[in-house]
Amino acid sequence: MSTSTAKNVNRLLWTAQTVAALVFLFAGSVKFIMPADKMQQGPIQLPLAFMYFIGVCEVLGALGLLLPGILRIRTALTPLAAAGLTIIMIGATVLSVEAMGISAAPVPAILGAITAWIAYARARVVPLAVVRGAFRIA
Repeated sequence: MSTSTAKNVNRLLWTAQTVAALVFLFAGSVKFIMPADKMQQGPIQLPLAFMYFIGVCEVLGALGLLLPGILRIRTALTPLAAAGLTIIMIGATVLSVEAMGISAAPVPAILGAITAWIAYARARVVPLAVVRGAFRIA
C-alpha cells in the first residue's frame, strides 16, 4: 500500500472511530441516565443488570476506540475494543429483528459492520504504531 493511500485510510479510520465512539458513548450513557422503568418498557425486557453491563461495555469500548491512539499507549487495544463492540452490535441486531422485525436491523447491523471494519483495519491494514512518541503507519 502506498504512503498516500495508507494516510487516506488512516484518516478514514480515525473518522469512523470518532463517529462510532460518539454513538457508543451516547448509547452507553443513556443506559445510566434513563430511569429503570423506562428501560424495561418494550417488546423484549432484558434484566436491568444486563442493561447496565452493556452500558459499561459500550462506554469502555468507545474509550478504547479513541484513547489508545490519542495517548499512544497500548495501541493494540483499539482493534480489541472494536471487536467487542462488533459483538455487542451482533446481539443488538438479533434483538432488534426479534422485537421489531427486519426493518429495525439496518442501523445496528451497519454500525456493527463499521466496528468490524475498524477492528480488521486497525489490526491488519493500518495499525497504530508508536515510535519515539510519534505516530507512524506500520
